[in-house]
Amino acid sequence: MAFRALQETAVRYFLEVVKTGSVKEAALKLNVAPSAVSRQVARLERELDTLLFERHARGMVPNAAGELLAAHAKRAQQDIERVANDIAGLRGLRSGHVRVASTEGFAFDFIPTLIARFRRKHDGIRFHLDVCSPADISRRVRDGESDVGITLSAVPEPGIEIELRHPSPILAVMAKDHPLAVQRQLSLRQVVAYPLGLPLEDSSIRRLLDASCTRQGLRYDLAMSSNHANALPSFAAAGGGSIAFYGALSMRALLQGKALVAIPLKDREMNERHLEIETMAGRVLPDAGRAFVRYLVEAVRASG
Repeated sequence: MAFRALQETAVRYFLEVVKTGSVKEAALKLNVAPSAVSRQVARLERELDTLLFERHARGMVPNAAGELLAAHAKRAQQDIERVANDIAGLRGLRSGHVRVASTEGFAFDFIPTLIARFRRKHDGIRFHLDVCSPADISRRVRDGESDVGITLSAVPEPGIEIELRHPSPILAVMAKDHPLAVQRQLSLRQVVAYPLGLPLEDSSIRRLLDASCTRQGLRYDLAMSSNHANALPSFAAAGGGSIAFYGALSMRALLQGKALVAIPLKDREMNERHLEIETMAGRVLPDAGRAFVRYLVEAVRASG
């Protein structure tokens, strides 16, 4: 009896409750009534003869049995997806679906350009790109919601395979007529003499900048902050002496489209950032995903 339940709608509804932490939120995502979700979860618990959640006033958290079932169900879903893609792969790399999660800076130009170039050879492969925070990227990859993640200087996490770790130094970005624009390399001591456009405090750029300034006893003038990475180079391009910061791999399209220059920094911390390409540890990706990961790794290495 339990085996029948494990193969049906009940597991899909159960996984959505695990993901959202709420019957009501799961019902909204699934576009069904909350009572339908509750019935399916209750059915699983009845047929497995165990509770699967700890019920709290603010939501539902899977208990040990729930965590075990969720892990099994996710693996089963991934196996089905892999087999379906492998069957399609018997006809050659002509179909498939690759889910990519990326930080905002790479999602503006770098990743979309690589996807477009990859599809010139494999135009039957579809992509979905989600823009996420670094912590959310690793979670999505680990939970199987994304096939590949592109993030920055992530803290090593269990369940994550690092396919490539590549330097992604931070550059000082300014208008072409800025007084410092003629320099080939800059120190933060030179840069902080001007007003800065910065991302929020939890960003990798801001953390490294603050660490370097603290070490050197430097203070800076925060002229503008934003949670939108591309707003800051636009602010710098508008003039007024302001300076922003951006990653080297993400700058190419911005330099082409705006009156900007990007100058390397001497300071140690500003050169300690790395791009990471992540997949789920132990997971065998479908052919399309494996091919794109190989292409992505080669493209990043070729970028220097």
